[in-house]
Amino acid sequence: MGETEMKKERGIWHLYDVDYAKRIVKLKNRKCPRCSKIMGFHKEPRPRWTCGNCKFTEYIRK
Repeated sequence: MGETEMKKERGIWHLYDVDYAKRIVKLKNRKCPRCSKIMGFHKEPRPRWTCGNCKFTEYIRK
């Protein structure tokens, strides 16, 4: 198999958890406090939440 065949398709449905019984849709990631866009979580080199739009970064303290 080629590399492109092994990649998973990603879409907007990966950003939400859906509870069909209770009819609740919940965002998996956090929203940026500055611009309200969805932030991404990065594990390496240090755990942190980062906004791709405004470059806001919040490091996680242990």
